[in-house]
This record gives sequence, C-alpha cells and structure tokens, in this order.
Amino acid sequence: MQRKRVVGIALMLTLTSGCFYTANPPAPREARIEKDRMDVKQVEDGREAEPEDRPGVKEVKPPAATVPPIVSEPKVSKVTLAAIGDVLIHSEIYQDAKQMDGTYNFSKMFENVQNYLRVPDILVANQETMIGGKELRLSGYPSFNSPQEVGDALKLAGVDLVTVANNHSLDRGEKVIQSALSYWDRLGIPYTGSFKSKEDQKNIRTLVKNNITFSFLSYAYGTNGIPHPKGKAYLVNRIDTTQIAQEVEEAKRVSDVVVVAMHWGTEYETLPNESQKGLAQKLADYGVHIVIGNHPHVLQPPAWVSGNNGHKTLVLYSLGNFISAQGGVAKRVGGMATIDIVKTMGKEKTITLKHPSFLPTFTFYRNMTQFKVLPVDQASPLKISNGTIQFDHIKQHMRTYMQELNFISADKVLIK
Repeated sequence: MQRKRVVGIALMLTLTSGCFYTANPPAPREARIEKDRMDVKQVEDGREAEPEDRPGVKEVKPPAATVPPIVSEPKVSKVTLAAIGDVLIHSEIYQDAKQMDGTYNFSKMFENVQNYLRVPDILVANQETMIGGKELRLSGYPSFNSPQEVGDALKLAGVDLVTVANNHSLDRGEKVIQSALSYWDRLGIPYTGSFKSKEDQKNIRTLVKNNITFSFLSYAYGTNGIPHPKGKAYLVNRIDTTQIAQEVEEAKRVSDVVVVAMHWGTEYETLPNESQKGLAQKLADYGVHIVIGNHPHVLQPPAWVSGNNGHKTLVLYSLGNFISAQGGVAKRVGGMATIDIVKTMGKEKTITLKHPSFLPTFTFYRNMTQFKVLPVDQASPLKISNGTIQFDHIKQHMRTYMQELNFISADKVLIK
C-alpha cells in the first residue's frame, strides 16, 4: 500500500512537469536557424530590421539635415572718369607750338599736368576746334582750323575720347571736318558729336574699362549761323531733345553708364542759366548718368540733379577753358573734373557715382608765347598783368551747389 502511494505521487509530479513544459515550447531548430540567418543578413546589409519585423518597436527617424543656400558675393567694379574743358586753339597757340621743321609740338604745353591727366581710367576732352591740318590752311578765331598735332599731344597726355560738337564745328566746312575725323581715327581716339556719314552717326561710341561699359553722346546749341550742307545734318549734332531722348535710350541698351556732352549756356557767365538747368533736368529724367558741359569759357559750379526715375545725375555745367589765348583770369582758369563710377552686380545691377573731385588749372603765357597749362596752386605765386589767381575763391565758387566737392592739389592730395 505504501508502495502504491509513492508511485502515485511520482506520476502526479511527472504530469505536472509536462504541463509547465508545453506552456512555453521552444521554436523548432530549423526556425531558429532561419531567424539567425535573417538577423545576420540585416547586419551585413548595414541596416536594422524594419519596424514591421520588430513588433512593438516604433521607428524614430533622425531629423533631416538642413543645407544652407549658396549665396554668391556681389561683383563690384569701379572706374574713375574725368573730363577737361575747352581745348581752344587760337592762332597764337599754334604759332607758339611751331617747330623749325614746320611741324607743331603741343605736348610741352601739357607737361605740367600730364601726370594728373593720366591717373583717371577714362579721360574725355572737349576739342573746341577741328584739327583739319595745315594742308587745308590753318586759322584761328573766328573761323578755326587747327594743326593735327593737337591730337598727338592730347593722346600723349592721356585723352581717351573727344567731343567735337560745338559752335565752331562747321567753321571751315566739310573738308576740314572729314580730315579731322580721319585723323582721330588714325590716332585711335574715338570722337562723338560730329560724324563722317549717317552710318557713322548711328554708331554710338562706347569704351569698356574694368567691366563697365560707357557710352558717349555730344550735342551743340548751334554753329554760329552756319547751316549744314544739304542732307548732311550728321556733320554736327544739334541740341534736339527728341533726338537726344532716342539716342540715350539706344545708349542705355549697349552700356552701363551714359555720358552726354552739352555745348550750351552763355559765354562768360559764371552760373548756369535757366535753359541749361532745364536741359539738365531732361537729361536726368532720360536716365543720363553724367553731363559734361562746355562753351561758357569760364567755370560754372557742378550739381547733382535728380531724375524722375529715382537716380541722380552729375552735371558739370562748364569746365572752362583748358587751354586758350583768351585774356582775363576767369577765362584762363579751367580744370579736370573726376568722378568714381561703381557698378555692383548682385540680384540686380546698380550704378553709383561717388567722390566728385576737381583739379583747377590755369593757362599761363607771357606776351602770347610760352603757353602751358599749370595746376592752379602752382600758378598762384605767378604775377600776371590782369588779375590774381585765388585758389580759395575757385573752391568756394565750384562748391556753390555741391559742398562735398573735393579738390586735387599740386601734390595730388585731395583737399576737402
């Protein structure tokens, strides 16, 4: 009986152990091997198991990397443009320049200012007299024809372009004009305001410096009563606002900066008249950047003029005589005006005019000989028979409308 009880207890223990075992049965050996293979493959592929392969685990993705936009730096270019006043070659000047061999040397007349003239990137001169040459008979006031060697001297001095539309353009007729323009071509110096033909007139003159393209136009109020030859209005541009507006638009399409030379105003008046001011406003409204004025033969103060399109125009109303044989201190004072043009290319193009400056000059001569152009502060100590040269008076006058105008002294230092 005792033995049966022991056997029964052993049987119950055996049955109970079998119940615990079947509640957590191990996976078959083949299934475990297959799962191990899959885990190894996922590791070899360099990835974790996908969330659907791992029940109960929520996928957490790292934040996407932010790539900063590429911002290109704006490209900035700068050019210094300069202009000098009337190159007015009276007969006394070319007689003083005549050499023993019959040629003419004007270079010595510009020696004292040559270093200043060569500093700007672009230098514009108003050639008041046609350089038709001695083969067509030289002449002075009132009907001019000058030696072609004037062009050689200006090129040596640093002039890059000449404006030739003025009241003396038709003085000696078409032959002198054609001869003069051909000589400028020979020198490689562009001219504007007077042209060889209609086709030549349509060719707007441009110069490119430091990635900035400049266009140049030139117009005169009249020609001292001398009419154009029939059908040849291209020989000299007249001030016609319809023509100017059209040509400025064409110039804007081919250049960054538009420069217009205007032969205007009243002779020997030291301030611009209402006609000049009205035309200056129109040019600013057209979008002209720089206006170079000539004809009064004396200095008139420069000014900023705001156009209706939002930009401002530098107007040099008159730069006086750069060289002439006229008398009186005021008519012997001229100079070189300079302006920095800055072009910025970013999302859009902008043109900015900065640092207007002026170098006053004086035409020295004695008994109508020894002609030379001097910086005013070098000429100030000289005694002349018909007045005194006052640098401070010139500065005050030229700052009438533009107090920020700087002055260049003889030692090339800006005077503020």
